[in-house]
Amino acid sequence: MLLRKIVPALAVTVAAVLAAPAAAVAAPDRPAASASATAPAAGERVTSTTAEIAAAAAANPVIVVGGLSGIASAYEPLASRLRVDGYRVWVYQLPNLGLGDIPTSARAFSSFVGQVRASTGAAKVDVVAHSEGGLVSRYFIKNLGGTSSIDRYVSLGTPQYGTYVANIVKFLGLGSCAGIVACQQMSIGSSFLAGLNAGDDTPGTVRWTAVRTLQDELVRPVDNAKLADGVTNVLIQSACPLRVVGHLGLVLDGTTYTVIRQALRDQPIRPNCFAL
Repeated sequence: MLLRKIVPALAVTVAAVLAAPAAAVAAPDRPAASASATAPAAGERVTSTTAEIAAAAAANPVIVVGGLSGIASAYEPLASRLRVDGYRVWVYQLPNLGLGDIPTSARAFSSFVGQVRASTGAAKVDVVAHSEGGLVSRYFIKNLGGTSSIDRYVSLGTPQYGTYVANIVKFLGLGSCAGIVACQQMSIGSSFLAGLNAGDDTPGTVRWTAVRTLQDELVRPVDNAKLADGVTNVLIQSACPLRVVGHLGLVLDGTTYTVIRQALRDQPIRPNCFAL
């Protein structure tokens, strides 16, 4: 029973353990002064204009990358939001649900990116990656030549610098992450993270955005979901202090979606605190 909680929750935990133009965005971790001024009434769903939908249809294809133990269907709500806004969207489920070696998953992801580009004729794609998916995508960009095929990168609750949640598994008596390789790699201080975070966090001309939430139960400390070197780091509660968003909630939350949409449009980041 405990093992069962530690694969979804550890997978999510491990997934949690695992994931802009700076000038175009408002100060990363500070509330945007005009955020609430243009916000709709509480409970209102934000919709795109006809022109925005047309622009999205002509924009880069978007790949939603799942996290540890994240089946593709779990990301369909996010994919559906993007499709309604006009984007061409694919959902990528990590091989073996992300339990295995992250670099191996990144090589498989590289092939998937190539398939999407070939089928659409697009020179580049944009990536919206949850939890471990952010690490897989980032490894591809940094170590497998992905800078030439990824235009925008948005991570949601990705443990860019690891999470104590993975380290705690040993404390629970389950050995080294219960044998889950990705969990071991997402542990704070792992050799995998040391290599990934050596040098420039955000290489190439990719536009980087990293989103995090104070209530993330799987990425601890929360600030380990941040990146350095020219990234737009977004803390949801900086603009919306009363917004409660958990690790998995980042995929479903309306406020978070407004951030994703703004990042994909190269707009200033002003989270809509009332979006459904």
